[in-house]
Parts: sequence; C-alpha cells; structure tokens
Amino acid sequence: MNNRRKIYMVDKKTLITIADIVWCMAGFNVLRLGILAYGKIELRFLYPIVSVAVFTIFGEMFIFMSKKHIKRIITTEELYSPFWNFFDLKSYLTMLFMMSGGIWLRASDFVPKSFIACFYSGLGFALILAALSFLNFSFVALKKV
Repeated sequence: MNNRRKIYMVDKKTLITIADIVWCMAGFNVLRLGILAYGKIELRFLYPIVSVAVFTIFGEMFIFMSKKHIKRIITTEELYSPFWNFFDLKSYLTMLFMMSGGIWLRASDFVPKSFIACFYSGLGFALILAALSFLNFSFVALKKV
C-alpha cells in the first residue's frame, strides 16, 4: 500500500473500538426487545432463572468470541485495516443467521412471548458483556501498544 492511507482504513485500537460499539448496540437492542416482551407477559418465578441461564451459556460463548477477535486484530501484521474487519466472514454469517432467525421468530409468533422475554434478555446481557470485554481490552492492553 502506498503512503496515503485510504479513508476506510483504521488502526487496531479503532477496530477494537468499532467492535465494542457494534456488540454494545446489538446487546442493548436485543435486551430492549427482551424487556419489552417481559412487559407483555405474566411474570413467573422460572422466567428470570431461564434468562440467567441463557446469559451464562451465551455470555461464555461471546466472551470466547470477543477474545478470538481481539487476538486476530492485534496479531495482524498490517498497521491499518478496513473498518469492517472487526469481524471475520464466519462471524458476519453467524450474525446474519442469528438476526434473521430472531426477526423471523418474533414476526412469526412461532414461539411464545415468554420465550422472547427470557431468551432475548439473557442474550442481550451476554452481548453487552462481550462488548465490555472489547472495552476493557481497549483501556487496559492497548494503552501499552
């Protein structure tokens, strides 16, 4: 690449910050949908427990994914990367599948509102936890870079 950096190219810290923002926005939106669904159902004792279980399962998975993306970003040899490289292709396809499936589930009424409430609130908190992982890395580890 020549000395002039293209406008869509960003450094590693910015790439991790973009990832943080995307995960955080996704998490807050999914959590918002879960909370709205909780407002439309009769609350039962088991529902918050299910939300915590969903959070635990997906939180662990999302933390693993965020660490994988952070490692991929910081170990790349290029100083600047396109801003969309905060995800790899597999992650973009996973996100597309999950978003499409979620939209279909809510629109189709295939599952009860109680499922949406429990699953989305747990999933939303898990996504926010992953966003905090990116944020933590930005403030702690990247200060040394």
